[in-house]
Amino acid sequence: MAHIVAEPCFNCKYTDCVVVCPVECFYEGESMLFINPDECIDCEACVPECPVEAIFHEDNLPEEWAAYKDLNKEMAPQYPVLTEKKEPLAGK
Repeated sequence: MAHIVAEPCFNCKYTDCVVVCPVECFYEGESMLFINPDECIDCEACVPECPVEAIFHEDNLPEEWAAYKDLNKEMAPQYPVLTEKKEPLAGK
């Protein structure tokens, strides 16, 4: 099982979650972060760190954001791993 980054992260990209991840499974896309589900160890450390509540366990992902499960799996390998805190996108 893994965690998924969903809609609330879009055009946001807070990175508080990234610095607590023990396995470095966050990847930085242009408009949001992604979790590689093949690397996530389901530790839940990232969940309380997200100020916009964008991270969900895949079993608790709201139906309206179900497509984000496949999106995270597809997009994470296409972007660089992110391990350090960065400024969020403007306006957030």
